[in-house]
Amino acid sequence: MPKTLLKAEDIAHSFDYPLFSNINFKIQEKESIAILGRSGSGKSTLLHIFSSFIRPNSGTVELLDKDVYSLSEEDIEDIRRNKLGIVFQAHYLFKGMKAIENLEIAALLANEKIDDSLLERLEIKELMEQKIGELSGGQQQRVSIARVLSKKPTLIFADEPTGNLDKETAELVMKVLLEYIEQHHAGMILVTHDEEMAKLCNKSYKLENQILEEL
Repeated sequence: MPKTLLKAEDIAHSFDYPLFSNINFKIQEKESIAILGRSGSGKSTLLHIFSSFIRPNSGTVELLDKDVYSLSEEDIEDIRRNKLGIVFQAHYLFKGMKAIENLEIAALLANEKIDDSLLERLEIKELMEQKIGELSGGQQQRVSIARVLSKKPTLIFADEPTGNLDKETAELVMKVLLEYIEQHHAGMILVTHDEEMAKLCNKSYKLENQILEEL
């Protein structure tokens, strides 16, 4: 039976206004799930709740068999560092350093080796000696994804990872991410407004009118 990586029950959250309520969600190993929604619908906030960064107003999030919001900050940080891969639209790379140095730091912290075949599949192997500031936005995003995958995460949270990429590069990135979760018994939750990218996932949900529904 496939292992459940994340289970969220009765999630509700609001800022100055209600964002969503009564959200129930589950993802298993080897599964990719897209969450669609218009800008401002709360989909990025929901991803932050699932990934341990925002405590919901109510509800529970069980992440890798642990009730994440009952853990100490130290234990949450341990899960983030060793088990989660976070891909944002902004790359958060060290700009003054070479691409390879960005990957080496991630691999070192996770006690893993850099996978040359991953660099080849992302078409960035020849860019490794260049400084991040010399790379295009699309190249930086692919380095950022390589950095995340270098730490061998069990669950990937991706917030608009293809938002700044052309269609061909976006499809390449999605192919690499989907291959990774299949090969490593991992999972991926993808937040996007791009229905074409969402269709590449196993399942799609839409966050609309404060409700999350499977499409």
